[in-house]
Amino acid sequence: MSANLISIMLLVYGLANIVGNVMAGRLLTDYPIRTVTIFPIVLTAVYLIFYFVAELTVPTAIIILVWGILGGIGANINQYWITSSAPKAPDFANGLFLTSVDLGTTIGAGIAGVIIAQIGTKYILFVGMLSLVIGFIFIMLRNSLYKITA
Repeated sequence: MSANLISIMLLVYGLANIVGNVMAGRLLTDYPIRTVTIFPIVLTAVYLIFYFVAELTVPTAIIILVWGILGGIGANINQYWITSSAPKAPDFANGLFLTSVDLGTTIGAGIAGVIIAQIGTKYILFVGMLSLVIGFIFIMLRNSLYKITA
């Protein structure tokens, strides 16, 4: 993509993020556990599709739109998931959320940097997929623990 088209795609991603924020509010109000559980599966599918169509402009633009919507949903899921684990300590939960985001960004950027240096940019999607698989395991663990204590 040209520099101008990349700028447009970034705008599309950002606007789609706003749509995702609105959708997340509705999804997390009506189906919180289902939304959280399905999210990593859907995002993994988007990453896989993106891996195979990354050389094609129109399919990539569509994936970026979907990815932007999911980005908005994901940000809300993160905040919801953290705050729901400590409803009586919202300040602590928010601090935990910010710390986990910063730590995840640091670790993810480091791993992605190694992947880019060793095998190429296209493969950084696999860092995201690995993170989603690990996240899904922890989501399922929390879901099962919640059922036990509920």
